[in-house]
Amino acid sequence: MWVNEEFSKTIFDYARFLKVLNLWKLKCKVDEWIALINSKSPNDGTSRYHIINLLFKLFIESGAILHRFDLYCSLEFKPEIFYSLEQNEQFFSQIQHLSLHIIDFNVESATTLTLRFREYYNNGHDNDMLQLIHSFIYIIKSQEQLRIINLAEVGYFTKSYGIISALESQKNSLQEVRIDNCNFSAGFELTDDQIDARYIALMLKKSGILLQRLCLESDDEINEEPLLLETIKSFCPNITCLRITCFVFSTQLIELIGNFQKLHFLSLWCNTDDISDEELRIRIIQFSNKLPLTLQYFCLDHWLSKYIDILLNHCNAPLKKLLIYEIYNEKIFKALVEFCIRIKTLNYVGVKRYLDLDDNIKKELEAYVALVPYKPTDVNF
Repeated sequence: MWVNEEFSKTIFDYARFLKVLNLWKLKCKVDEWIALINSKSPNDGTSRYHIINLLFKLFIESGAILHRFDLYCSLEFKPEIFYSLEQNEQFFSQIQHLSLHIIDFNVESATTLTLRFREYYNNGHDNDMLQLIHSFIYIIKSQEQLRIINLAEVGYFTKSYGIISALESQKNSLQEVRIDNCNFSAGFELTDDQIDARYIALMLKKSGILLQRLCLESDDEINEEPLLLETIKSFCPNITCLRITCFVFSTQLIELIGNFQKLHFLSLWCNTDDISDEELRIRIIQFSNKLPLTLQYFCLDHWLSKYIDILLNHCNAPLKKLLIYEIYNEKIFKALVEFCIRIKTLNYVGVKRYLDLDDNIKKELEAYVALVPYKPTDVNF
């Protein structure tokens, strides 16, 4: 497909006002346009390459200053892109939200891109991956108001190589760090989707006072979980949004959540396999009684489905939104009604198995609270 490399002048310079650039979404939009224009060859890699480079060059040279940059490392860039970056350093000078997403990527291209944020140096690391890491560290340290950093699908990294310690340079502004499907074994560790608490604890001790949003998710057990919980309790008093997956529903976790004085969002999925039914009921009551009175949004999946009535009967938090798995018996129905009458703040209940709701139960409940289908996006914060 022929690509015109000359852009016509527009009355309004839209590109100059660009603040958010996500290279993955840019790629998707280009692919959609190619499929629309050239239906016979919708996966035209050559055209994609040229168009993405043309657009990226336009953004850089427009005078735009990014506030959010999502680096998706499967794209290839022309040399002229790097020259443009060198001539327009303000493009990456004020990033607040920085993301690195690595999956099926071209390491050499990504490394070259990030190296252009600084003068190239040879520090003895010949491996492209190490160059990429050290370049990304440079980006972190070069910012003055970095608030959010996100590392996603970085399973290729076996070590953090200083990424975590580099975050200390942003301790006066950093509010959120997200680590997803990483494989760090030093400095920070998420090996085989398994969290090692020691390395997270080291980071939280240095900058946890500023942390407001914390998401810890794992598909497996968490090594030294009590250490991590104690660290969060001691060094992270200002948490407002908390999302935890696969932690043990321990008394220590209950105490931690009850200790937050500013918490308004809580998404929780816990492991209860080794807890007897009698003990679990006791812990649910303790948990319900300790929920912060600032809490407004509470998401539970199926792990406490059988005990939702116990939780609601002992909960005094002024919830506005509640997400649960199902409403399958009279006890849960009655507990929801009584909670609505007693607390008077609940606006809606999201139900994952919404289509399975009994029509009579749905009709009666909707006299007290709106019932809606529970979508995965409802759990994001």
